[in-house]
This record gives sequence, C-alpha cells and structure tokens, in this order.
Amino acid sequence: MPKIVDHNSYRRELLTQCLSLFAEKGFGVVTMRQIANSLGVSTGTLYHYFPNKESIFMQLVEEYCSKDVAEFFAQAPVQATLGQKLQNLMAFFLTNYGAYQQQFLIWIDFYQHCRHTGNADETVLHQFCQQTHQRLATYLQLAPEQVDCLLTFLDGLLLQCLYGRSEAEITCQAHAFIDLCENWPRVESMT
Repeated sequence: MPKIVDHNSYRRELLTQCLSLFAEKGFGVVTMRQIANSLGVSTGTLYHYFPNKESIFMQLVEEYCSKDVAEFFAQAPVQATLGQKLQNLMAFFLTNYGAYQQQFLIWIDFYQHCRHTGNADETVLHQFCQQTHQRLATYLQLAPEQVDCLLTFLDGLLLQCLYGRSEAEITCQAHAFIDLCENWPRVESMT
C-alpha cells in the first residue's frame, strides 16, 4: 500500500527547518542543493514543493506572519484602554523577541539578495506590513502615522541586537515607549 503523505503538513515541516538554515547561513549564500542536503531530502523533492529559494522565503513569511498575527489577535483584549492594549502588544512582542529578531535579520538578508540579483520582489513583505498596519490601526484606534511610529519603534527594537542590548534594556525601552503613547489621541471612528 502506498504511503499517504499530507503534502501541506510536510511542506510546513520543510519550511520550519528552512528558517533555521537561513538564520544560520544567510539567505543570499545558501543554495537549493544545500537546503535539500540540510533537510535530508533530494533536490527533486525540494523542487516539488518550492520552485526556488525565493518561494521558500515568501512562503515562510506568509506562514509565520499569518500565525503570529492570528495568535496575537486571538489573545488581545478588545475592551481595554490604549495603554492596556499597548502593554499587551509589547508583552506579546517581547515574548517572541528572539524569533522576531531572527526573522527580521533574514528579511534584511533577503532584501539585500533581491537588490543584488535584480530580483526586487518584496511584495510579500509589503503585503504583510500593510495588513499588520491596518489591523493595528483598527485595534488600537490610532491614526496611520501613529501606527507607523509604533511599527518603526518595534523594528528599531529588533535592531538593538546589533548594539548588544540586553533583554532587560529592551523591556525598559518598550515600557518607556508605552508611556509616551498612552497620551496619543485616538481616532474616533475606525471603519
């Protein structure tokens, strides 16, 4: 009897392993053959699921970002003050800080690779940013430029790893930012 394979589950399993490989070696350096060897599959199997390493990256972004956004909004309090919502958002962000930092650095590597090779297709990153921006604006009831400021701050926190900041310092910065934001005017009606 032939083995029944859940292709979606297997694809996700391969994606999970690819994230670690991209983080360890860098997106621009690793080849499809190296990816296949690292995963313990043939290059034919890898190409069956992903036409190229760019598609692996794009599917990784879609999978992880969708999962993270869904997890956050599943636990996010709806009836809360702006300060409480921001504290919840920062707590979620800080809990996942290490994983987000890894993803962010891979995104930068992907962006550089695309620019270097002339394959400048950051559509998936742009779409993720737009969707996140819109959902946060609605949830927090903030103006678009306020959400821009918040997302820029979060990106900045992710870069703090380059400066050797400790987890305690990152947490302190996050709380200071919440204190600043609590006095932001809220948008009356978000539709």
